[in-house]
Amino acid sequence: MKSQNGGQGKRNLLSLHRATRGSGFARNDRSSDWAELRAERWASRWATAGAAAWVGIAVLARMGIARIGVIELMFLFAPLVIVPLGMELGRVGGFESGAARGLAGMAQTLQPLGAVLAVVAVCLPPGQRAGACAVGWMGVCGLLAVVGVVELGAVVLGSARAGPAAEMEKLTGEAPVAPRVVTMSAQVVAVGSRLSRIAGCVGRVDLAVGGAWLVASRLGWRPMGIQEPIGLLTAVHFHFAGFATAMIAGATLRFAEARFAGRDGLLRWLRGVVVLVLGMPFLVAAGFVISPGLKMAAAMVFSASVAGLAGFVWMCAGRVEDGTARGFLRASAGAVFVGMALSGTYAVADFVKSELLPIPRMASTHGVLNALGFCLLGLLGWIVDSTESFTTEGTEEHRVTLGTSAGRTSARRDLGLGE
Repeated sequence: MKSQNGGQGKRNLLSLHRATRGSGFARNDRSSDWAELRAERWASRWATAGAAAWVGIAVLARMGIARIGVIELMFLFAPLVIVPLGMELGRVGGFESGAARGLAGMAQTLQPLGAVLAVVAVCLPPGQRAGACAVGWMGVCGLLAVVGVVELGAVVLGSARAGPAAEMEKLTGEAPVAPRVVTMSAQVVAVGSRLSRIAGCVGRVDLAVGGAWLVASRLGWRPMGIQEPIGLLTAVHFHFAGFATAMIAGATLRFAEARFAGRDGLLRWLRGVVVLVLGMPFLVAAGFVISPGLKMAAAMVFSASVAGLAGFVWMCAGRVEDGTARGFLRASAGAVFVGMALSGTYAVADFVKSELLPIPRMASTHGVLNALGFCLLGLLGWIVDSTESFTTEGTEEHRVTLGTSAGRTSARRDLGLGE
């Protein structure tokens, strides 16, 4: 029968009313709510603590007490701040389901310990002790890569939840189900498109590559003859250009598919940009080993694709209702254009053997713009927007009670599934 839409440009809303406080279902629901709240607090507190620790390390490095350079400092921003924020975006943004969500929770719990070990590894001189500490961070990255592989398997095999219709079929079966509050926008966020979820999977695999290069760098190894600081820069590359950018790309695509439905041409362009953003970091890294020409070409294409992604982030920000999220996203997009111009200039200068932009200067300009501008603000913007999808929109929803024939019929009508 009728499908109730929440107005033009607004997400449809469905709320399933909680059962009485005395029921077992209600107790389970409250336990789930508490787990979500605990995970949110865990992420925010550790990301804040990591940011404070990073500022402290930067001050000590500036004073000459901590013997680390700008490249090491840029790397540490990833395990201390960027990775916990990316993990939180994966949790609230619909990039995890089933077994992958449980494994991601384990990784989120272990992340602070891994980050501390990464700090110790970077502060120690290269050698066995530094390498052993770096293995701790690589373990966290490896677990997140397993999360990505498991979720990718769910996407490919179609074993993940298919969407509101499949969820409604499960909820309206003969067996009793636990009543819970859900919004249609939350369903859209949770399900996402196949490509947006694949982006999250690829981003997590990027972390494993970055973690492995950190171990090699701290052990003093020179894989394939690659000298420092290129080894450490490769670890930086896969944490920021790989993981963080992939998570931002996935969140941008998920939002655009919900808000720009029907604009097939626009979405085709965005999907093409996302594919390039996911693949180019691997080609850039391969260029360091295979061919300077490949490295330059891949870096130029990657810079252009990230600039294209920034344009879509800016466009999507105009449709974001929360002012804080909108501000974060637009500042993130603005930082990209300067940073990617520097990246493209460096690629050409390196190819022609010019010292116009040496690596230390790139780290202190492009690195700062990418880490503090695009990655940090982009992740924060999509986290705020995704969190709002689960919370504030619930005030507009209309409630129905599952467990009765009338409640199930009302729920089906709200989802547009008919009587």
